[in-house]
Amino acid sequence: MVNLEWYRTFKVVYQTGTLTKAAEQLFISQPGVSLHLSSLENYVGYKLFDRTGRKMIPTERGKVLYNFTVQALSKLEEAEKNFQRSTEKHTPTISLGMCFETFQASLEEFIPSFPFNIILQFGEYPLMIENLEKGIIDLIVTPQVLEKEGIEYYPFSSENIVMVGGNGIDVEAFQEILSTNDCEVLEAWLKTQKWYGTTGDMEHLRHFWQLNFNKYPDFRPNYIVPNLNSIVRCLAQGQGLAIIPSFLCQKELDKGNIKLIWEGKSKLINTLYFAHRKKTVYEKEIALIKKNIASKM
Repeated sequence: MVNLEWYRTFKVVYQTGTLTKAAEQLFISQPGVSLHLSSLENYVGYKLFDRTGRKMIPTERGKVLYNFTVQALSKLEEAEKNFQRSTEKHTPTISLGMCFETFQASLEEFIPSFPFNIILQFGEYPLMIENLEKGIIDLIVTPQVLEKEGIEYYPFSSENIVMVGGNGIDVEAFQEILSTNDCEVLEAWLKTQKWYGTTGDMEHLRHFWQLNFNKYPDFRPNYIVPNLNSIVRCLAQGQGLAIIPSFLCQKELDKGNIKLIWEGKSKLINTLYFAHRKKTVYEKEIALIKKNIASKM
């Protein structure tokens, strides 16, 4: 018989578009995701995705299978979650969605002290907000606001998106070019440097570039690493540039391990929101989580 986990994996790959993001959301290894997909493809007898670079593009048959199974899978996941909660009357389970790096910086240290169970989900904000609306997630920390009926957003902090670099970067040369106010020369110099990015879509880089050069970047980072914390550790070795939220690298900046290179002509500031459903039976648990996160941001 077909393994239902193969269908679950197929659904998440379809929604996230990459094996890496699917593995993060499912809490399994990337080879495990690949094994599930290949097993399902062998079972149904045709390709479900075309592999284009890091992207997984669904085939026509893949689209048909997704449309046929997604509603049933979502109902099974919801039933699974509700059953789990109904059998844990004395220990509530709270599902929380947020950026992996934000979790490490603001909430990770508090996890052992919570008197309830926690399930963390990392992924794309639109998908997390959709899961919040469906009741699959109870609380989200997000810089994006998508108006949904029954969901409330509460601003609680902000993040300043800046350009940081290793100590090997010639800051004086950069400042000299910056003083000329010649955007073309400045952009050309920046593009000669080594850049770091993540396996995600590098939304910060795109927004920073558009704000300062009135266009999206036409280059790809030289080094793709798993997450923003990896970027900070790599930059501390000497060379390279990256666009990241300042609070994620403030300790390394204070220690002098990396440098603040540029905040941009106009600062790029994202407001961070707590998002949760207007009606919830977990008000006390959510309030405690929010209090701990806000204390670190």
